Amino acid sequence: MGTSTFSMATAAGDRKQAIQGLVDACHTASLNWWKDIHTGEPIKRNVGELLMLATSELAEAMEGHRKGLMDDKLPHRTMFEVELADCLIRIFDMAGGLGLDLGGAFVEKMEHNAHRADHKVEQRRAAGGKKY
Repeated sequence: MGTSTFSMATAAGDRKQAIQGLVDACHTASLNWWKDIHTGEPIKRNVGELLMLATSELAEAMEGHRKGLMDDKLPHRTMFEVELADCLIRIFDMAGGLGLDLGGAFVEKMEHNAHRADHKVEQRRAAGGKKY
């Protein structure tokens, strides 16, 4: 394996591990949401609900950005960045709770996207190309 190939593989492994660390941290911090509030027994969460909770954080980020608001709980930060952080927390917690390999999927998807013709500038400029 050449030096650049080794470096890329190491970087990919580091990214996978970094994301897994975030998944573990967010899920651990949110374990009470995965338990019955009366019995403390584990519960199965509704995936649609989990996805909409993440979506609501994105909607709040949009509102903060649209209005140029500062966050009410972290007033030194914009609402936009805090709500994006909330969305990440929701996504990482969901991945942990559902046992997803989000780090592995991220690394593989980044590699896939790096070689997609429809992501190249020439293709984006072409008629019918992706503008965003």
